[in-house]
Amino acid sequence: MRIAVIGSIATDHLMSFSGKIKDQLVADSLENVSLSFLVEHLDVRRGGVAGNISLGLGRLGLNPVLVGAVGQDFGEYRSFLEQHGVDTKSVHVSETQHTSRFLCTTDEEENQIASFYAGAMSEMRDVDVKSVADRVGDLDMALIGANDPEAMLLHTEQCRKYGIPFSADISQQLAIMSGDDVRKLVDGATYLFTNEYEATLLLKNTGWSEAEVLDRVGSWVTTLGGDGVRISGTSHETIEIPSIPDVKVAEPTGVGDAFRAGFLWGLSVSMTMERAAQVGCVFASIVLEAVGPQEYTLDRSEFSNRVAKAYGNDAAAEIESKLRV
Repeated sequence: MRIAVIGSIATDHLMSFSGKIKDQLVADSLENVSLSFLVEHLDVRRGGVAGNISLGLGRLGLNPVLVGAVGQDFGEYRSFLEQHGVDTKSVHVSETQHTSRFLCTTDEEENQIASFYAGAMSEMRDVDVKSVADRVGDLDMALIGANDPEAMLLHTEQCRKYGIPFSADISQQLAIMSGDDVRKLVDGATYLFTNEYEATLLLKNTGWSEAEVLDRVGSWVTTLGGDGVRISGTSHETIEIPSIPDVKVAEPTGVGDAFRAGFLWGLSVSMTMERAAQVGCVFASIVLEAVGPQEYTLDRSEFSNRVAKAYGNDAAAEIESKLRV
């Protein structure tokens, strides 16, 4: 499969502190919130949903096409991605804006407060998906991830117009987009990705029932945190995959992106959705044990051992035979 990953490219500033966010919230004064956290750790990392997912696909052996907008400060990040097999030739470089910034504070219970500076991402609406497809000789899938909202709508419509299968991964933008816009992003998607909270928010914003969503997409893939993954669809039985046991949690940023990379890689090498979801869960567990969404290491033997422990030897044998780690 030739996969284009369309979405944000950013630098992550990840902070953590040993307290609890909820302890600083005063129930009777939520209309006048002023929070300050004394953080013990700061990590500056490469990130952004498109950067994370494309890197994951590249490290698993594919050559994904990264589509995003960045500033002149992207040089080192670009080199890193290309070293891992990512095609960055369709990345738009702004002449005036910086690469996006993600600032996130995580407490001891893994709750997070985050801010996102769009920067060059606002120029994504100038990027044409058809030109990307023409350059690489057609696309088998475009994943449309969190990005400039206007660009997300444009690229979804371009995929429909030119017959490019697409996956909808609205993610954080669900909170700010209108129900009408969300409906436009979802309708016709081969795969719809959400976590459990986003699934509830999607139903609320669109006014659709779960059945009405499933009538409009091929499969709805919902990650459930420690409870694993559920894949629903009208053309197949519901698939439920348990999560990986005994994970040593370090930092959760990018875990959902890792799942998506593993899942799409599994599909690209002709695995069933069940097996692809197992790959995604294993990949997510590896990223969860690292600080930063791209600071993990991949080892073929360790990957296979995790699969075997969680899903059995048959799954491990099939997945290991196709790994190019």
